[in-house]
Amino acid sequence: MTRYEKVATVLRERIERGIYRVDDRLPSIRAVCKEMEVSISTAQEAYRQLMDAALIESRPKSGYFVLPSRVPTVLPSVSRPAQRPLDISQWDQVLELIATQRDDSRLLLGRGVPNLDYETLKPLSKILAGLHRSSDFNGFNYDKLNGSPELRQQVAKLAVASNCLLHPDDILITTGCQEALAISLRTLTQPGDVVAVDSPSFYGTMQILKANGLKALEIPTDPQTGISLEALELALEQWPIRAIQVTPTFNNPLGYTMPEARKRALFQLAQRFDVAIIEDDIYGDLAFTQPRPCTIKSFDDDGRVLLCSGFSKTVGPGLRVGWLAPGRYRDQALHMKYVSTGASATLPQLAVAEFVAKGYYERHLRYANRQYQRQRDIMISWVQRYFPEGSGISYPQGSFLLWVELPAAVDCVRLNERLAQKKLHVAPGSLFSASGKFRQCLRLNYAFTLTPAMEDAVRSVGELAMKMVEEANQHAAY
Repeated sequence: MTRYEKVATVLRERIERGIYRVDDRLPSIRAVCKEMEVSISTAQEAYRQLMDAALIESRPKSGYFVLPSRVPTVLPSVSRPAQRPLDISQWDQVLELIATQRDDSRLLLGRGVPNLDYETLKPLSKILAGLHRSSDFNGFNYDKLNGSPELRQQVAKLAVASNCLLHPDDILITTGCQEALAISLRTLTQPGDVVAVDSPSFYGTMQILKANGLKALEIPTDPQTGISLEALELALEQWPIRAIQVTPTFNNPLGYTMPEARKRALFQLAQRFDVAIIEDDIYGDLAFTQPRPCTIKSFDDDGRVLLCSGFSKTVGPGLRVGWLAPGRYRDQALHMKYVSTGASATLPQLAVAEFVAKGYYERHLRYANRQYQRQRDIMISWVQRYFPEGSGISYPQGSFLLWVELPAAVDCVRLNERLAQKKLHVAPGSLFSASGKFRQCLRLNYAFTLTPAMEDAVRSVGELAMKMVEEANQHAAY
């Protein structure tokens, strides 16, 4: 961390703790220099960082003042999905989204990819290069079916941060978290079975359900506390649910983190109805404050939670390194791994294991999470400034994805069609529903450096959305 970042962090913490309140005047540049023993240029850069994060403003001849909180005044509404199992649709829209990930002239504002340009990832490149140059060709051979012992040991150590005690033999390395989710669902279900999911829900999981002939039962979900336990209990009483699939920590796309007491209550509910939980924790390490939230798996005393995660959202999706802790279902999951991909690629596993073991992963997380938190606040301020009044905005405490609920007059599928003329693309909310709900919602990514060009893009999305609202109002007036 640079000196100006340290100064900015101290001042940010004082603002967040209420030492400096809204409209309070902050210490002068010279006062900061004296207190923290830094140069004038360092103090000025620290204040610039806080202004970029929309935490403070400079008033001519008066100094620096604390701005009102950027916490959204309007959150997305609690979802109200259909109260019956549904077949999955939306594959065409998903295919369009994933087909635009590379070599696309459009600015992709909604993709779920982390920032890959941070200097803290450079050690990983050196590790990979070293493995490729090595005269030891073990990296080109098959590794164990359950994955590299070195990587499984490091994953077990990382899991401790979420209060989860795993043995390396409890862990199965997969080709990305997507395969971990797919293995879990194939292990637990047969075609025609019903799986309860939060709503909205990650479209990748929804397409696994579709591919395996499964039905999704979408459960009402709160943007702050997560899946409704009351509605889930009623569903478990009414339908033959084979599994519960949730992303309870820094949820994609809604952003919520279930409070620890509700995570425990969800596990106890699953115990009472003797049903398994598939927990997607792919964003769990991207916490803005420490300690990071616990997993549902941390309460698992009978092996019914299958914990899925990986390094696609923290390090890089192209590595395709994920992992699964399948609990009591280990033997079945291992068989499903064998018949799908066999052993995962060896070199990426060895590289990630070394990256973690040498402390580079922890250092990268500290840096990335500071950047993501700052950029979350900036993106929220842009949405509040440029989007239609009354738009609901999520407030994630980790990760890099924002969920925005626009007025009902805005169809984000049609919005995307109009954005194509400006070479822009968002992730429409209908991707995240079995039945195509949430058409007035969209997902935005704030992982990448929020340049003036990015602000112009967000402004264009907001202006088009407001134009659609105006057109709807004019139509209603006739």
